[in-house]
Amino acid sequence: MSDPNPPRRAQPPVLDTLGKLCSDGKQLADYLWQVPKDDAARERLVAILDKIAAEGTKQGRKEMPRICAELKTATKASPSPQQVDLLVNGFDRLMGLWQAAKSGLL
Repeated sequence: MSDPNPPRRAQPPVLDTLGKLCSDGKQLADYLWQVPKDDAARERLVAILDKIAAEGTKQGRKEMPRICAELKTATKASPSPQQVDLLVNGFDRLMGLWQAAKSGLL
């Protein structure tokens, strides 16, 4: 028997400014796994974190600027696998918060 109400496929929310920044930051943090000593990439990451913090504040997201401050501290640490892992996980947290906010959970 076929189900008269097939389950809906979960689709990720459409990227807005904050979602695009989080996605770009995650990609850049992933790139640092390959080239951990790329200072230009780290500077771009700090700029992205500043924009995420500003946009998060504008949208009333109190946790995003706090996470961004932690990640900015991590970008200034000496390059290491642990430091890059911290950045990647931080951007995963930011993406999760953004997706939860777009889906109406927050």
